Parts: sequence; structure tokens; C-alpha cells
Amino acid sequence: MDAFILYFKMGFYHVLDFSAYDHILFLIVLAVVFNFKQLRKVGWLVTLFTIGHSITLGLSAFEFISVNTKLIEFLIPVTILITGCINVFRAKKAASGKESINLVFALFFGLIHGLGFSTYFKMMVSKGEDKIMPLLEFALGIEVSQIIIVFGILVLGTLLDFFTRVSKRDWILVASSIVIGISLQIMLERIYW
Repeated sequence: MDAFILYFKMGFYHVLDFSAYDHILFLIVLAVVFNFKQLRKVGWLVTLFTIGHSITLGLSAFEFISVNTKLIEFLIPVTILITGCINVFRAKKAASGKESINLVFALFFGLIHGLGFSTYFKMMVSKGEDKIMPLLEFALGIEVSQIIIVFGILVLGTLLDFFTRVSKRDWILVASSIVIGISLQIMLERIYW
């Protein structure tokens, strides 16, 4: 039980670590296009990101892949930037509820985000024989923390709509633009060449 708590907490705080807020920024731009009427898509969004993240963690833990950490640390804000820009250019369509491209981004960009933590995770599980259970426990922690963040984003969007009548399109544009600005700054800090 102690091992479960250890890896669950590690996954949970990996996403909710405010000093490493790139996951939170990515979740903002992924989730801002959705609302509570689209809970099925939101559930898929969270799960697809966890699946992508876990695939690369698992491949790294079993030493099927090795990564250039500096490259991955640079690519993470690139994924945030791309998702934010797509939101801005497709805000009207996304506001109508017909946009699902962020589900694709959640899976494929989740692969890159998983690589960002793979070196540390590999060191954590290399001491033990069993790598599957720690990976699943870590993934569960990630899933729960993402649900909390995405729920908060949906609540904020709903409150803005209800109290200020900010349109869904404007909410997508403003939130995505703020995240784009922050991700550009992170990219500049992480240039590796």
C-alpha cells in the first residue's frame, strides 16, 4: 500500500506542481474548448493524455527508448504553443462544440509530455523488479490531478459565461492567447541549441 501511495502521489503532484506548470498550461489549452455538456469528450481528453504520457514513460522504464532531455523540455512548450494557436484560429468552430482536434493533441502531445518525466521515472522504478504497477499507480495519480484541473477550467468557463456573459469564443481566445504568451517565454528559456 505504501508503494501505491508513493507512485500515486508522484503522478498526482507531477501534474499539480505549480513550479513545473507546463502540464497545467497544456491542460488549459486542451480543455478551454469544452464545457460541461461535453463531459464524454472531456473524459476522453483526460484519459487520452494519460495514455500518451504513460506509453512513453513505460517505453522509457523498460529501456525501449532513450531521449534527449533538453530537446523534450523544449518540445513541451512547443506542444502548448501549437495547441493554443489552433484554438485561436479555430475558436469560432470550437465554441460551437464541434471541435475535437484537441482530443488528438491530448494523445500525441501526451507522448512528448511523458518523455519529459521519463528519465526521473526510470530512475525511480529501476531499483525494483516490477515496473508495471508503479507505472499504473503513477498514471492513476496523473489522471486524478488532470480531472481536478480540467474540472476547474470548466467551472471557470461556466462562471464567466453565467456572470459576465463572456462568449465561449472570447473565453477560448483570451485563455489560449495568455497560454501562448507564457509558452513562448518557456520556449525561449529552454532553447537547447
